[in-house]
Amino acid sequence: MTVIVRDVRAEDAADFARVRRAAIPFMLASAEQCAFDWAHAHPESHERPLVAVTEDGEVIGTAQQRIAHDAPEPGIGSVNVYVDPAHLGRGAGTLLLRAAEEHLAERGARTLYSWVLDAPENVAWAGRRGYSPSRSAYFLRLDLAAAGLPPLQAPPVGVELCTAEDFAADPRPLFELDAVTTADEPGDVGAELDDYEHWLATTWNHPLFDRALTTVAVVDGVPAAFSAAQTDGLGRYNSGMTGTAPSFRGRGLAKLAKNASLHRARAAGCAEAFTGNDTGNEPMLAINKWFGYEVCAREVRHVRTIG
Repeated sequence: MTVIVRDVRAEDAADFARVRRAAIPFMLASAEQCAFDWAHAHPESHERPLVAVTEDGEVIGTAQQRIAHDAPEPGIGSVNVYVDPAHLGRGAGTLLLRAAEEHLAERGARTLYSWVLDAPENVAWAGRRGYSPSRSAYFLRLDLAAAGLPPLQAPPVGVELCTAEDFAADPRPLFELDAVTTADEPGDVGAELDDYEHWLATTWNHPLFDRALTTVAVVDGVPAAFSAAQTDGLGRYNSGMTGTAPSFRGRGLAKLAKNASLHRARAAGCAEAFTGNDTGNEPMLAINKWFGYEVCAREVRHVRTIG
């Protein structure tokens, strides 16, 4: 059966999310999120989402690619290809990858990064297409409905636990905290958050971002640590980012914030919690194990030089 690759259309959002959930069930994906991301892509990222479609119109694969416009070095791009597991072996992934690589090369990309689930067939597939393994990360899952979360702890003197909603009148302090923690997050590419208006549009107003569950540890009036929460309305919760400003590290504030967020999530009816963890980030792995998270999958970031 013939498979073609084309640009996404507005009506593809639900199918795009469906394929993502089928291929990577540990990640949140919704039609609203996809449509929002497409509409708010930074113009310098040259994002061009693609779908692989059968001759009868069924979406069986997706590709997301972008130029890392916020990276310190130019010429870096990323491409992630997902194919519905029920339609593997039909060439959809190869067609999607080829189209994505051509698009990124035309926009100046010379180094491409791609996440690949750590299964022999997936790693071999990437290797045959010129990609070499780089760093790795875990997907972790916590059964909120059955798990015995650590008990809530009273914050130390001078520390207050707030929600992101408490900053609705002026979110800039949270942007500044996000920027300073993102700057030293483990990764191959790195990122610099310096566009407040873009952050407001794409992070603060993102449909998955849950301000009521996102928890911030404030020390003497200064936001010091946070645990960002994402929810999809299907009882699934994801820790989008947990971090502490450098001058406040070593005081257990991130753990305090994340514990409060998980308790709020369970009270709000969330049944599953997910998070991602760089395999080399031992301190964060220890914290997640303390909460009861278990590794449910591993992915490996691959890299290829083109041009």
